[in-house]
Amino acid sequence: MTNKARKYLIDIHQAIALIELFTQETPAFTLYQADLKTKSAVERQLSIIGEAVNNFRKEESDYILTHTKQIVDFRNLLIHAYDSLDDTIVWTILINHLPILKIKVEMGLNSKS
Repeated sequence: MTNKARKYLIDIHQAIALIELFTQETPAFTLYQADLKTKSAVERQLSIIGEAVNNFRKEESDYILTHTKQIVDFRNLLIHAYDSLDDTIVWTILINHLPILKIKVEMGLNSKS
């Protein structure tokens, strides 16, 4: 894995860690939905993840992250169609998809290649 690719994985991992930190006090969807500051911070980190995933897949061909197209597409939605963003989609990503991405990123960071 190139140094640039590893840096993108680190960026993704850090953004996930920040999302986990930001959402510690909003463990339920209704709390998340009512907390505009947390929503804004989470959306920013999700956009960073999308950009880092996009750059990673251009840089690295040996280590495969799953669902990269969907991650980048969601980043584009966050940036370009922010006014049609659905909080339930964000919440689903946080609960169902980020933990899996975190594991995959950690596996990549721990690999010897």
